Amino acid sequence: MNSILTKSLIGAFLAGSVMMGCSKILDEEPRSIFTPEYFKTKAGVEGGITAMYANLRYVYGNGYYYNASETGTDEATWGQNSDANIKDLDLTGVGQVTPSSSRSDVLWNTAFGDINTANGVIENATLVNTEKAGTSDTIPTSLIAEAMFFRAFDYFSLVQTFGGVPLDLGAGELKFNTTTVRTSVRNTVPEVYTKAVFKDLTEAVADLPDNPRVKGGVTKTVARLYLAKAYLTYGWWLQNPNNIPTYPAADRKDPDGHDAAWYFQQAYNVATTAINNPGPFGLEPTFYDVNLGTNDRNMEILLYADHTESSETYNGGSLTYSSGSSPDNFAGWFPTWNYTTIRSGNDASWSATTSSVQREAVQSLGRPWTMMVPPLAVFTKTFADKTSDSRFDGTFVTVYRGNWAKGGVAAATLYNANSLPIENGDPVLSFVTPGSYTGSISYPSDAGKSNVGAGTLPNRSDFVISLDDLNRIAYPGNWKLGPYRTDNGTGLGQPNAGSTRPYNIAKFSELYFIAAEAAVKGAASLSGMTARDLINVIRARAGKWTFNLAENQTEIADNSAAMVAATPATITIDYILAERSREYFGEGYRWLDLVRTQKLAELGGTYQIAGTNWYDHSPKTFTRDYGANNYLYLRPVPQGEMDALQMSDADKAAYQNPGYE
Repeated sequence: MNSILTKSLIGAFLAGSVMMGCSKILDEEPRSIFTPEYFKTKAGVEGGITAMYANLRYVYGNGYYYNASETGTDEATWGQNSDANIKDLDLTGVGQVTPSSSRSDVLWNTAFGDINTANGVIENATLVNTEKAGTSDTIPTSLIAEAMFFRAFDYFSLVQTFGGVPLDLGAGELKFNTTTVRTSVRNTVPEVYTKAVFKDLTEAVADLPDNPRVKGGVTKTVARLYLAKAYLTYGWWLQNPNNIPTYPAADRKDPDGHDAAWYFQQAYNVATTAINNPGPFGLEPTFYDVNLGTNDRNMEILLYADHTESSETYNGGSLTYSSGSSPDNFAGWFPTWNYTTIRSGNDASWSATTSSVQREAVQSLGRPWTMMVPPLAVFTKTFADKTSDSRFDGTFVTVYRGNWAKGGVAAATLYNANSLPIENGDPVLSFVTPGSYTGSISYPSDAGKSNVGAGTLPNRSDFVISLDDLNRIAYPGNWKLGPYRTDNGTGLGQPNAGSTRPYNIAKFSELYFIAAEAAVKGAASLSGMTARDLINVIRARAGKWTFNLAENQTEIADNSAAMVAATPATITIDYILAERSREYFGEGYRWLDLVRTQKLAELGGTYQIAGTNWYDHSPKTFTRDYGANNYLYLRPVPQGEMDALQMSDADKAAYQNPGYE
């Protein structure tokens, strides 16, 4: 199968690594092909594992895969500049999900190459250890465990997205293949979980170290997180409360004879074990600290696709421009609107205008693509509490400040809303909460003086747009994904380059959510670790403020008591999903969260947003085509894969997920 196996023979070109500050990885020899003999050496095993870390950048941080992980949920819809890549996933009549357009091909086309590399490492390193037991030529089991983690990680990602996928890549199940084949047989969901995911992650937990071998390396804690999440997801799959179809067709029975309740209990047990035995990991003191660019690679981040501004080789891409493709980290461009369109007057009479908020490589700005927009309920419902809960302020850019001096504009003063003067650093445009201001917003009937359809409030120099008047062209950006660099100097830096920040994949905080969800699904809880206890750990942290992004100033506040008091006595799945959205909004979790809990139609089925014109502040309701179309819970096998298969038409049709034939 060309699109799987030809690529998997090539492996990753090891020009560099995502492991910062570790000579063991950085000194690896570049290779374009892996062989069995190569994997029979410690250097070969390390080289194969390095490829797996490096290949994370081809999926995580890719804007199109990020879009496939968010659009179509209650967190994202298409933006004014969207093309079919985004619109097709919205399911509101502006496009249709097809094998050519789902963009989950980003995962499919990368994961199987990694799996085959992992197969090579595991198979050949294990053979060496059998043949040379008791000698110095054996390969540490902890290294083999890293490969086991990545094989399980890839299969877990694939089975959640596509349903059952092949365990045999041409040489036998979970065997290293060195010959291109163009036929394939998909295993069932239970087979993928029980033969690959659970087995590998269990062994990885046993053999991985508590502390990472290299900076950013996998450990027991990250393996426990994914094992717990896999148990939780499989428990939901067995239970199947909304009768969602699976593919390939399989009974909802576990080959090992366990029921859903058993798996929910295992998820709880593994997650709480990780919480109680964190190793070097833990929760950051505030939500703001978790996502702050200056605090990247902090103790809460268990796994990330790394980048660096110190070297193009080790960054995996240019430091000055980007084509919008892997391995660059360009996901942050998608939810960023074109704030550079904002204009302010050069004088009080507005005889000429200036772009007062210019494109800059800082976390609140970055490169704008206007591809993905949060629906209104994100601001009116999900983040209803914007005072005690720091997560709204720590997620969205709601105030756009003047930076024209960095763009070479000499004027110390410009004129803005109500023709009032502003200086560099002052608010130019603010997204405001209904009820937080005095008076009524006066919107123009066209783009207006702001040039972005923003309104005015009496005596305010900043243009304003209410959070319940948002449209598909002007909306708060996602601060968490914004760029951070230290080489901007006094200018705008390199905002057109891919972000040199790591893209966070797994966080320690998710262990609390996994354990809480398992408890709600019936798992017996430890004392002090009920669903409400666990959720309140996260909510108490969310109540602590050290900085206010909107005000751009230090704010020391502890609203933990109020946050805990507001937690309902009975925790439900819907409440956990709402908390997950507040914690992980726009980070690529949401599609799989709603697939796992079978809540796509309920939570993502309708949304509200205004149109694509600057002056449109009249929201409309949109309905997605979920309804009886339960096949949409699975993504289609990519068209490139289908084209590469050399099988009968009937076999090809049977290979594709139903609804996408």
